Amino acid sequence: MSMTFEDLESWQVARKNVCSIYDLTRQSDISRDFGLCSQLQRAGVSVMSNIAEGFERTHLPEKLQLYNIARGSPAEIRSLLYVIEDNFMSLAVAASDLRDEIRSVGRLISGLIRSTEDRKLQ
Repeated sequence: MSMTFEDLESWQVARKNVCSIYDLTRQSDISRDFGLCSQLQRAGVSVMSNIAEGFERTHLPEKLQLYNIARGSPAEIRSLLYVIEDNFMSLAVAASDLRDEIRSVGRLISGLIRSTEDRKLQ
């Protein structure tokens, strides 16, 4: 049986991150800030979507481009979580905890990129 994007640890962690983001944005204190919630949700979904799309590409430069886009979105998420931490005091601890979770997906995507680049050199 061949590997699918669902088998990638980076995609699995990104999926869990999306669930955590949605849990956070459903909190009553922040749920009325539609712009912030929407941007945070879209950035989270972007990580897992770009990993999946990159995995399915057969042309290595396209694959790497999508993985690099996926790697940028965790930084956007972390930045948005600072906005929550600074402006929604009741969610500051949850935002900080989630920011720590998000760092791990960035590291996993970096590993995925290195692995893909190594295949390109072979």
